Amino acid sequence: MENYLKEALEIVKAQASVRTMTEEEITTMVRKLSVGIRAVSESAVPLEDGEGAVIDPRKAIKEKSITCVECGKSFKLLTKKHLASHGFTPEEYRERCGYKKGMPLVCKSLQRERRKKMRSMKLWERRGTAAASEE
Repeated sequence: MENYLKEALEIVKAQASVRTMTEEEITTMVRKLSVGIRAVSESAVPLEDGEGAVIDPRKAIKEKSITCVECGKSFKLLTKKHLASHGFTPEEYRERCGYKKGMPLVCKSLQRERRKKMRSMKLWERRGTAAASEE
């Protein structure tokens, strides 16, 4: 076991050097990698976690990434196509995770950028002037 743990630690150390990781992400990754490395070395299939047991939905949305609660992969945004690979629509995924109905499935920084861009476009003012010019 010790050899597998050392190998997993080296991989996680390399990963942590190129991106910011929380303590929970590091420990989870070390555990999964050590089990996976052991399974590969023993020519066995690694055990799968139970559905939804990968990450807590409240901790899934971070500054620069959003983690899929089903598979544990990190993205900038969760697409319909990715959610469909798990058999969910965005609405079903939000409901399953306890998110609000219209909540965007994107990381916090991307959500902030989108909000800033929409404010700068001022579409509500254009709509008002277009309706006034039609009359």
